[in-house]
Amino acid sequence: MKFKMVHENYNVLNLEKSLAFYKEALGLTEIRRKEAEDGAYIIVFVGNEDSDFQLELTWLKDWEKPYSLGDNEFHLAFRVDDYEAAHALHEKMGCICYENKKMGIYFISDPDGYWLEIVPTR
Repeated sequence: MKFKMVHENYNVLNLEKSLAFYKEALGLTEIRRKEAEDGAYIIVFVGNEDSDFQLELTWLKDWEKPYSLGDNEFHLAFRVDDYEAAHALHEKMGCICYENKKMGIYFISDPDGYWLEIVPTR
């Protein structure tokens, strides 16, 4: 029996703001979208041509407060081929929330506070 990871879900407060962030920060674009007939939710899968893995962004119509991320001890990691350029972009965007220079990694935070790890290709 084999299992393949295909997506991870993040609930978002402002879908358009999140889509713009993921496009600018990580080059992720909309793959497909599902909208509830009654408008209760919109689900958008984003990804890129470098991976089959997708990020599912879920917007809920009736949700009006920031999501509780607990201790935020989870994250999604991205390997980048030009670490210095990525770091410069994220620094310009002001979204770097933690950096471990000794390990050669850093984290960015999306509009809802989810952490995303950036690691260089080694």
